Amino acid sequence: MTVPNADRAIIAVEKLTGYLLNMSHKRGAAKARLLLGVGYRPDASHLLESDLRAQHLSLDVTRTSENAYGVVYEIEGPIRTPSGKTVRFCSIWQIDTGSDVPRFITMYPR
Repeated sequence: MTVPNADRAIIAVEKLTGYLLNMSHKRGAAKARLLLGVGYRPDASHLLESDLRAQHLSLDVTRTSENAYGVVYEIEGPIRTPSGKTVRFCSIWQIDTGSDVPRFITMYPR
């Protein structure tokens, strides 16, 4: 099973540029170091967004859970990065209670 309504998934630009691709972010710096090292850039965050949509949202969900806000979907799989290197990531998506649209939460290397 893939994430429901994946074609309508929301990936906030601020989540990419302010967190995942931000070397100054307290908790995101390690992720940024990896992502920048494989060719992603804050000024071209659309590449990371596009790769998440095309390469991860098309994969089957590896785990689901529920929290106080809705249903959480985890996807594990490879992403071919702008540098040409393939890195295995886990991406987290959530469909909030009362919504049917998934939103991107985070990603990390596996």
